[in-house]
Amino acid sequence: MTGWDVDAAGVYKVLSDCGIFAKNMSDAGSAMQGNLEAAASDAGTLTYQAYGPYASTAGLVGSGLAQFLKHWGHDLEYIAKRTSSSLNGAGQATYAYTVGSLEQAANAQREAAKEPKVDLPGAGRTGGAGQGAKGQ
Repeated sequence: MTGWDVDAAGVYKVLSDCGIFAKNMSDAGSAMQGNLEAAASDAGTLTYQAYGPYASTAGLVGSGLAQFLKHWGHDLEYIAKRTSSSLNGAGQATYAYTVGSLEQAANAQREAAKEPKVDLPGAGRTGGAGQGAKGQ
């Protein structure tokens, strides 16, 4: 750990800026999820006469939007958790550095680099980026 030369004020400025961008990204992701759900609902349903007078299911557009969200939801959650871990870890490591604890700084840096665990309801998958891009 010798040889560290950290500009703490510069790090905190970058973390502050990144925090603003991360919040904007999180807000956009939440809005997208709500908008996809509303669009899927507003796209209508398929109605067919199978068992009884009528039965309805999600329409083609709604079904496609639901599949899109299911497919990419894991990756988006992973990105959010990885961003949060990285920002928090950098802040903790920098704080430890400023108070003179290089061992604590190294521990914070190591913890921030660990893979985040992502558990989406019903997905049954954990960790790792890129899983949403694989076939379902």
